[in-house]
Amino acid sequence: MTVKSDRWIRRMVEEAALIQPFDAQLVREVEGRRIISAGASSYGYDMRLADDGFRVFSPIHGREIDPKKFNEESLVEPPLRDSEDGSKYYLMPPHSYALGVTVETFRMPRNVTGICLGKSSYARAGLLVNTTPLEAGWTGRLVIELGNLANLPLRVYVHEGIGQVLFFESDEDCDVSYKDRGGKYQGQTGLTYSRL
Repeated sequence: MTVKSDRWIRRMVEEAALIQPFDAQLVREVEGRRIISAGASSYGYDMRLADDGFRVFSPIHGREIDPKKFNEESLVEPPLRDSEDGSKYYLMPPHSYALGVTVETFRMPRNVTGICLGKSSYARAGLLVNTTPLEAGWTGRLVIELGNLANLPLRVYVHEGIGQVLFFESDEDCDVSYKDRGGKYQGQTGLTYSRL
C-alpha cells in the first residue's frame, strides 16, 4: 500500500469520479484574494469547507452529548460572516467543537482508503481537524469534526481549504467494502450526525 500522487488523483477523477467538484491544481487565489489552499497537492487533495451544514456544539439546549441518541438541539448554527476582503467565514468560540461538511463528494474505489488530516495553516491558529478515514467503497460528502483549542474565537473560512485527504491504494480489493456492509454514512450529501 502506498500514498498516491497528484498524477494518480487526476487519473482517478477521470476514470472513477474520485472527487467532484475537482481542482486539478492547488488553488491559492480566487478573484484576486488569497485563500487557504485547496485542490490537488503533491500527494493529496486539499478539500474545502462548504457553507451549508456548519454547526457548533452548545450547552444552550442540551446537557450532554450521547452518540447513541444524538440530540440535534445540542448544536447551533452560527451566522455566516463577511470578512474585509470579501471572504466568508464562521466564527468558532474559544474551546468549542463543531461539525462541517466538505464541498467535495468523494467516491472511494474498492481498493482505496483515504485519511483526512488538518492543514498546518489552521493548526498553527489552534484548529484541530479530526483524523477521519474515507473507507474503501464509501461515497459522500465528508463530515469534518473541528475543535478550536485556542483561547480566542477562530475564523473558519468557507470555500477554502480545511483539510487534506491522503489516498492509499492496496494491491488487492477488500473482501467487504463500506458499501457492501451498508455503512451508516454511505451516500451522505450534507451534515450527518452520529448514528448507531
